[in-house]
Amino acid sequence: MSSPSPRVLAVIPPMTQLNTPYPSTAYLTGFLRSRAVDAHQVDLALALVLELFSPAGLREVRAAVQALPAAQRTPQTAWFDAEFDTITAVTPRVLAFLQGRDPTVAHRINTRAFLPEGARFASLDHYVGEEGEDPLAWAFGALGLQDRARHLATLFLNDLADVLRDAVDPRFEFVRYAEKLAAAQAYFDPLAEALAEPPHLIDRTLQRLTREALAAHRPDVVLLSVPFPGSVYAALRIAQAIKAERPGVVCVLGGGYVNTELRELSEPRLFDFVDYVTLDAGERPLLALLEHLAGKRSKTRLVRTFWRDGEQVRYTNFVEPDVPFDDVGTPTWDGLPLDGYLSLLDMLNPMNRLWSDGRWNKLTVAHGCYWKKCSFCDVSLDYISRYEAASATVLVDRIEAIVKETGQTGFHFVDEAAPPKALKALAEELLKRGVAISWWGNIRFEKTFTPELCQLLADSGCIAISGGLEVASDRLLQLMKKGVSVEQVARVTKAFADAGVLVHAYLMYGFPTQTTQDTVDALEYVRQLFEHGCIHSGFFHRFACTVHSPVGMNPAAYGVTLQPLPADARFAKNDIAFIDPTPTDHDGLGQGLKKGLYNFMHGIGLDHDIRSWFPVRVPKTTVPRRFIERALTAPR
Repeated sequence: MSSPSPRVLAVIPPMTQLNTPYPSTAYLTGFLRSRAVDAHQVDLALALVLELFSPAGLREVRAAVQALPAAQRTPQTAWFDAEFDTITAVTPRVLAFLQGRDPTVAHRINTRAFLPEGARFASLDHYVGEEGEDPLAWAFGALGLQDRARHLATLFLNDLADVLRDAVDPRFEFVRYAEKLAAAQAYFDPLAEALAEPPHLIDRTLQRLTREALAAHRPDVVLLSVPFPGSVYAALRIAQAIKAERPGVVCVLGGGYVNTELRELSEPRLFDFVDYVTLDAGERPLLALLEHLAGKRSKTRLVRTFWRDGEQVRYTNFVEPDVPFDDVGTPTWDGLPLDGYLSLLDMLNPMNRLWSDGRWNKLTVAHGCYWKKCSFCDVSLDYISRYEAASATVLVDRIEAIVKETGQTGFHFVDEAAPPKALKALAEELLKRGVAISWWGNIRFEKTFTPELCQLLADSGCIAISGGLEVASDRLLQLMKKGVSVEQVARVTKAFADAGVLVHAYLMYGFPTQTTQDTVDALEYVRQLFEHGCIHSGFFHRFACTVHSPVGMNPAAYGVTLQPLPADARFAKNDIAFIDPTPTDHDGLGQGLKKGLYNFMHGIGLDHDIRSWFPVRVPKTTVPRRFIERALTAPR
């Protein structure tokens, strides 16, 4: 005999981001409601931070600080204890300001006499110019009152986070909380040991918030979405609290971390905390699981789901088609405190601030990647390999519904690489209907983005674009199967910049066979791109090999040898070490790349010899001085 469909609660666990809801629960809640499932959602990441920084929470933090032995006290905890009364008085005003509820307090914050300043404010010393000059004038100018105050307020919250780290949990961070316990961990032991420890202040606060959510929503099923390693520990603490309070509630673990790192899961101890683990797009597995829990299908017909049978982990994948992207429904933010998110301004990089500043509605133009060839990418996994686009009509219907629900017209398209054809159709539909939004997202810098298309996208509301230049070397771009050249990137980025769109370049170093000469030349290409106004922002990250990428699956083709993973690994499997016989000091070169890029973004040193940025001896660049200029003026 079947039972009614279970009541579902989707949870955002700490820590993802604080400026806007992570979209996974909004997608799943919207989809489940479209299928007549009683579904709700809660953001325990935001709730945890607001609770810890409430007057009562700060008093508990002070008690933890004062309980520290003298040998464990740090300058940050001493600052907090000495300034406690002022910190308690100003923190509610800082939170209200960052939530957009009290903008006039910016004037007080900008005096530099309102907020107690801890160690994080020392970073401002890096910006000081002439004596008496405003150290933040270069970033915000004379009229940047709100932005300037947001940056100072964010530094203040970071100071408080450092106190939590020093006094309560050394693993605490606003984004990557206890990340090392879960990232590429072959064994579950570090997590198991941490979860077996007596709960500290942060844990106890999270447990109480979990119990309150259970009492408010009375769920039969809780979905724990873990997009990053830095949300796994807290997700399992939540599951632990659920099992202690209401053992009959079914806990389901899913999300980006699971989809990339737990594909070969065989660790039964994880199921002491959760009942099921699902892979890839969650719609079909959840429908199958809810039918199973309602007595309408057997466990043998679950879809992409791990579960424990005694001390064995079973994986069941009854093959059924995924829900078409056109039919996944419209995300809903109903139930999330949209007026409570904190518009932080941590990094002064103009593109990075979009991730942390402002409340963006996150939406996907298409599932997967239309290119799916890049050698460093997880092209074998569903979130990349299964490409499926929605029509422009459906997308704009969703946009209009979201704006009506949230009152917010800012959109972040979270695609791996939004397809130009779909963006063109979307822009035309937005303009046709007169829907005024602001949007940004990630693309490939491919030739389809003509000046005309870039202008059309800008007219439709595009304010910023990011894309991968990776290692700016045609040889390595070809090895990566990126499908672009440096000349092409120059023309496309310039077309976006000329249309008034902020352009950010993802950059990479340490790719297999990359030489010192490749690295020096890459920075010279980047210098010229900044010099000619093609890009406004960039970030260099170190290449990491994953087991699901072409490099990880066929290392010999890229001239490297993989380090073997432990034969008895039962938990996470993603990043994998490798040996590259190319004798390149990537650590030393990485410092120079980041230093040069930082200065280029501020218009500094664009006429310097590129070698001056590196702390190690490097060869002269082989890139012609006018390479980008000629690429921009050459016939198309």
